[in-house]
Amino acid sequence: MTRSSSRRGLLVFIEGIDGAGKSTLARRLGRHLRSGGVRTSAHQEPSDPAIGAEAVRRAPRDPLGAALLFTLDRSLARPRVERLLQRNAVVLQDRSYFSTLAYQGAKLGAPLRELLLEAQQAASPAPDVVLWLDLPVAEALRRVRARGQRTVLEKARTLASARRSYQRLSRASNWVRLDATASPTSLADGSARVLLHLLRSKARRSRGGR
Repeated sequence: MTRSSSRRGLLVFIEGIDGAGKSTLARRLGRHLRSGGVRTSAHQEPSDPAIGAEAVRRAPRDPLGAALLFTLDRSLARPRVERLLQRNAVVLQDRSYFSTLAYQGAKLGAPLRELLLEAQQAASPAPDVVLWLDLPVAEALRRVRARGQRTVLEKARTLASARRSYQRLSRASNWVRLDATASPTSLADGSARVLLHLLRSKARRSRGGR
């Protein structure tokens, strides 16, 4: 995966199964960073509600079709993400192509998964870090039921498969596992420390290691 040489900000993917608290972490973490003077913006997937709704509708019976729709949405949104990276020190992205790999990719054979990965890397800037909210399936189901409205992707078998996929994906060096059963405040505080460390390291590199 390559990163645009002109981009300035850190791209942070926030990932996890449904109910893990991705949107809550994105909001709290954004407020935390901005209160410390860090210019921060947010992006959420899917960015086009109509494309996203159709992708979710197709997902149970047509995972490849759903994956292609999510990828289309991602590709259309890429210019906005790149503008945000130009203007901000940190861009917090709620969901990313790893969601497509974890949910739809898990239902495809290995050759198609490889092609799907290549398509995701072409459609989206690569992340500097992935914050993975790891949540047991039973707790995820309790949370999504409490919300009242469930989607076709919020079933025990689907969530368990996606969580296993995230566990495999999280072996990459730029993934940070977060215990999603922790309080929202502690998750935001811990994530902020990770990102501030990355920003300091990036600043040192830009000064030639001084």
